[in-house]
Amino acid sequence: MGTPMGLGHDDTTAQRLRLLQAEFVEHPRTGPGDGRSSRPTHASAPVNLGVVDRIRAAVYEVEHHTRSVAPAAGPAPAEADRVYDWAREHTAHLAPQVQQASEAINFRQGLEHAIAMGDTTVVRKHPCPGCGCWGLYWRQAAQRAVCVNRFCTDDNGMARTWTLAYLTHRHIASKESVVQRAT
Repeated sequence: MGTPMGLGHDDTTAQRLRLLQAEFVEHPRTGPGDGRSSRPTHASAPVNLGVVDRIRAAVYEVEHHTRSVAPAAGPAPAEADRVYDWAREHTAHLAPQVQQASEAINFRQGLEHAIAMGDTTVVRKHPCPGCGCWGLYWRQAAQRAVCVNRFCTDDNGMARTWTLAYLTHRHIASKESVVQRAT
């Protein structure tokens, strides 16, 4: 199977999802504390439901998108991390724009998985769409990447911020332009 749109096969998203599922579904273990806390009246969930919901939402998004562009796609794999390969396999024959949209979902989710695991450095690997500098950092409260260049501001004088979807769009578009220039 060829690589779609010359983007190269990157299973980083699947690896991140696998790690998220293996290491971050369970609640972090804490020590006994200082003994002054009250006892809960009911037991907490044995797993971190937020992470489970994140994984389910990611798989659903990929599956839903794939089925909308390739209705004949067979059943999605039972293993969550294999859904990305399944999607690539069933969209490889489609128009380049459809493959690009699928890759954008894959890439954005890879960023989301990394951030969910606490690796916010993934946004630093992208230049700021506003000024081109490599000074982005993740602002958790805003759920956006922020440029640290003090001259890169919006109309209100605030630091420019970017969604992961926009960074993904720029990343995929730049890869595509490199492929088109090479041909």
